[in-house]
Amino acid sequence: MSAMAARASALLLVLGALVLGACADDDDATTTVVGPGTTTTATTSSAGDSRQLAAEAGGGAFDARAIYERAAPGVVTVISYLDGSTPSVFGGGGGEGQGSGFVISDDGEIMTNAHVVTDAATTGRQTAPLHEAKQIFVQFADQNQVEAEIVGFDPFADVALLKVEPDGLDLHPLTLGSEKDVAVGEPVAAIGSPFGQNQSLSVGVVSATDRSIQSLTDFQIDGALQTDASINPGNSGGPLLDSDGHVIGIDQQINSTSGGNEGVGFAVPIDLAERAVNQLRDHGDVSYAYAGVTTEPLYPQLADRLDIDAETGAIVTQVVDGGPADEAGLRGSDSTISFQGRNIRVGGDVITAVNGEPLVSNSDLPRIISLLDPGDVVTLDIVRDGDEQQIDIELGERPDQVQR
Repeated sequence: MSAMAARASALLLVLGALVLGACADDDDATTTVVGPGTTTTATTSSAGDSRQLAAEAGGGAFDARAIYERAAPGVVTVISYLDGSTPSVFGGGGGEGQGSGFVISDDGEIMTNAHVVTDAATTGRQTAPLHEAKQIFVQFADQNQVEAEIVGFDPFADVALLKVEPDGLDLHPLTLGSEKDVAVGEPVAAIGSPFGQNQSLSVGVVSATDRSIQSLTDFQIDGALQTDASINPGNSGGPLLDSDGHVIGIDQQINSTSGGNEGVGFAVPIDLAERAVNQLRDHGDVSYAYAGVTTEPLYPQLADRLDIDAETGAIVTQVVDGGPADEAGLRGSDSTISFQGRNIRVGGDVITAVNGEPLVSNSDLPRIISLLDPGDVVTLDIVRDGDEQQIDIELGERPDQVQR
């Protein structure tokens, strides 16, 4: 799996995701996806069984040992054979590799990254259908290794659902948490198979929330978690755990100049991943809401310059012809100004809230919409020509590629 180059592109907000943009902090940094045979870096629903794992650290303290003892039995190594060659986490085979995953039910369901079990890691961002691995094996902590089938995968969230025959296996499903209440500075643990070293533990903190990271499509994954816990090739698909041992994210990417961990790792938010898995289980694929707009973030100084009575929000710069936003009458920008060294398109509607939830960070709008479904009707609070009003939009279905 070759490293996926970070790309600097205009953010296309489609009320469900931003256009794939640069994930690097500078021109030399590259974003890599951790997984099958790659120099790239990078869990859902529980069955309600009494054996679901949760580390109960005394007094609310972070107990890495307790978390590991309870969660590690539910973490697996995922071995993918794309062309029949021998897999290698070091990129030695054709399109084969190794990643991580974790058990989510007593029925033998396992969550991992889509790029671990497809050819996405060898080809980078996809504009054509991905190809599944020809064979997949799952190795458990007790050294049992069995073949798995792909129930389905979601390239938008980089999530895949696997299934093994549970008979004869001692399964330990992990408990899913939520990233909603996660705060910067909270301790976390990552368990996986970096460089083929199975059942490896690393610890750190949540170093940022609400990040936008690269998916396997033109659209970004919004609401991602950033961590300084050590994440390396082979960690892809493994769980990021909170102090209770609950899964709050799926380890997916690193931002690196060397190809290895440099303290900037990213995880797919578990709420988005769980939504994907539920749809994969029921339908075999996943659909996302879509409106079809491009936006520019509004911040206090820009709002003051434009005389807009709102400090944060999303300036609509372009509306896709014939899309849901166009049909609802949302207006795009009609002029450009120079401000703080940038050319900014202005004059369009400014979205300040979705269904009453204010837009504060740049990723709020796509994050909110990404958890909704096609056909849902959302109410947008907007500022148009200085007046506050509301507009309803019936969301469509996100296309496979960006419409410009």
